Amino acid sequence: MSSTVEKISGNQVRIHFDIPAEAFEAAIQKVYLKMRGKIRVPGFRPGKAPRKVIENMYGADVFYEDAFNEVASEQYDAAIDEHDLFPVDQPAVDNVDEMKAGEDLKFSITVYVKPEVTLGNYEGLKATRFVHTVTDEEIDRRIQQDVAKATTAEDVEDRPVQNGDTVTLNYSGSVDGVKFEGGTAEHQTLEIGSGAFIPGFEDQLVGMNINDEKTIKVTFPEKYHAEDLAGKEAEFEVKILGIQQAVKPELDDDFAADVSDYSTFEEYKAAIVKELKEQADKNTQIRLENDLIQQATDAADCDIPEGMIKQQLERMKQQLKMNMMYQGLRFEDYLKYTGQTEADVDEQNRPQALNDVKMELVMEAIVNKEQPEVTDDDVNKQIEERAKRFNRPVDTYRENISEREMENIREEVKMRKVLDKMLDTAVIEDKDDKDQVNLDQVADDMMQVVDTLEDEKKEDKE
Repeated sequence: MSSTVEKISGNQVRIHFDIPAEAFEAAIQKVYLKMRGKIRVPGFRPGKAPRKVIENMYGADVFYEDAFNEVASEQYDAAIDEHDLFPVDQPAVDNVDEMKAGEDLKFSITVYVKPEVTLGNYEGLKATRFVHTVTDEEIDRRIQQDVAKATTAEDVEDRPVQNGDTVTLNYSGSVDGVKFEGGTAEHQTLEIGSGAFIPGFEDQLVGMNINDEKTIKVTFPEKYHAEDLAGKEAEFEVKILGIQQAVKPELDDDFAADVSDYSTFEEYKAAIVKELKEQADKNTQIRLENDLIQQATDAADCDIPEGMIKQQLERMKQQLKMNMMYQGLRFEDYLKYTGQTEADVDEQNRPQALNDVKMELVMEAIVNKEQPEVTDDDVNKQIEERAKRFNRPVDTYRENISEREMENIREEVKMRKVLDKMLDTAVIEDKDDKDQVNLDQVADDMMQVVDTLEDEKKEDKE
């Protein structure tokens, strides 16, 4: 049995197969033995009919299709290994000679493979490292997150509802005098000013006292998840059952001891500044590395198969669905609310998907070209970093590493060494991030700093 590879384009190949007659005959016999128990032949018990009898009854080619699938699958896998091919899409049989018992079987399979990458320059690149200085506002924002956790609520009976209060209420809504689904609730809690209800609803509760009743008039947004209510005027009969106000802690040593491992507020604040600075530096470094990687990606050339783009689009869509699920949202509701289809989402994500795939291919090509050496010490350090990231003992983590994971770790080390070389050879200019054009990105990055620290604290407690 033999196979040859014909290159059709930069990323598509056709594999030609020549299967000896005896190999095809063996496949036919194998299929016969597998299927004979399912074929009914008059005069024979199930599974006892000779192959020749079955072929005479149902046709000489009765087993050909299954025999071909058996041979094609086996030989395709062998050819992939033999010719070092890396398929990125489903193969397609595009040519099969007439199949006959006692004759060689010839066919071909076309498949898209990982494309060849023509690298551009990835050394001596020019980049700017935008350094961020942690501000008092960011420090206060981070402290306020702990304040929110330590804030308690107390009942209020001697004053009306104010902005920031949490009220307990009953309400019943109607449109044109008809109640609608989801418009009625009892003992519902609502933070005034949170924007959780229809615009204008919360504002009209301000000034009401316990046991007060009132008719509130609002208009549903033009874009509302319930299409039958979108843009319509509604009335809600409401009754205030209770009022609670937030009691925030004083920013003192007791507060620090309550929300952290530090005994004084000064120590607690200094630790927050240190954490914010470290995370900001980390984000700065990530942005710098991403800039260099993007430059190397833009400088390279490759013909990316559509199958790889579709796979990346699917991964992005699944990630979006997962993120929505964590927020208690359904992807279907998101599409309905935004008036989009899955195809619209894919179209929006396509440029990013294309760039992501190309970036991965380019970095892999650089690694293959550089062939960085990976030592046992490199691997051990990477394992230690992973164990720390997942908050697990190093020895326990190492014991449970699979062979596939170990290979991934080695690839991570190679990628890190390539990135280090790109950084070492790059011409980097340091600037204050206030000079960066995309100030919104800076704000987003700093929010990521706070969010990351919060996630790490949660993981530590868990």
